[in-house]
Amino acid sequence: MQLTKAERRQAKIKLAFQGPSGSGKTYSALLMAYGLCGSWGKIAIVDTENGSSNLYAHLGAYNVISIAAPYSPEKFISAINLAESSGMEVVVIDSISHEWEGQGGILDLHGSMAGNSFTNWSKMTPRHNAFVQCMLGSSCHIIGTIRSKQDYVLTEKNGKHVPEKVGMKGITRDGMDYEFTVVLDLDIKHNATASKDRTGLFMDKPFFVVNEDTGIKVREWCESGSSLDDVINQIEAAQSIETLKEIYYKYPEYRSKIELLLKEQKRSLEAEAALNDVSLKPSENGVYH
Repeated sequence: MQLTKAERRQAKIKLAFQGPSGSGKTYSALLMAYGLCGSWGKIAIVDTENGSSNLYAHLGAYNVISIAAPYSPEKFISAINLAESSGMEVVVIDSISHEWEGQGGILDLHGSMAGNSFTNWSKMTPRHNAFVQCMLGSSCHIIGTIRSKQDYVLTEKNGKHVPEKVGMKGITRDGMDYEFTVVLDLDIKHNATASKDRTGLFMDKPFFVVNEDTGIKVREWCESGSSLDDVINQIEAAQSIETLKEIYYKYPEYRSKIELLLKEQKRSLEAEAALNDVSLKPSENGVYH
């Protein structure tokens, strides 16, 4: 194990497209992928959609890893590892939803387990988390597609409770969108808007149609982003545990490399706080140290 100097080009985007069927998630993901690496031969798509990725073969000679049910998290991990070992630069997972709600996915596996439902989650959650960590720690750019359905809430109007549309809910575990650097929502006309964006490229901007140039913009952001040295300096300068938490979530691409340093800095801050607390306690003569 050794600490190496990071180059800016090593920053890898973790991005998701979320939308209903027919919104263009796969097509948009492939165009984004090509913009990211500039070579169809460096793109691998993990296809859970019965070979639907082959419909876009006219775009270029990208690679396909087909997986079928059961959609266990371990299958997705193996597919990502295969893409990495084959020299791919971008992995498109189409779709992530199968790992959660598909046949043999997390919900299906959990539902088939005997015994206490709550206790059984302690067995399933680590398997799902291993898939998430595999994506976040990947040496490739990761683009995931997430199926979505329209979500509604009941609101009171004129004394009556009526359903009100509140947006699209992704078919995956709650909070999965938090793991990605960017989440782009697609409507049925293929227009994209950002529901989450740590790059600043898309948030609060007019809707747009994803193309190769979109991927180029993201690639430029990755190459000009904070290097590992920059992040380490931020950790060492942090004066609160809350700041350390912000750094942890802000740079998912560096988590595996900064986790130990974050823990050490956290312990240092806690020890300093404890020391200051002791110094403020009065001595026997009533004088503060």
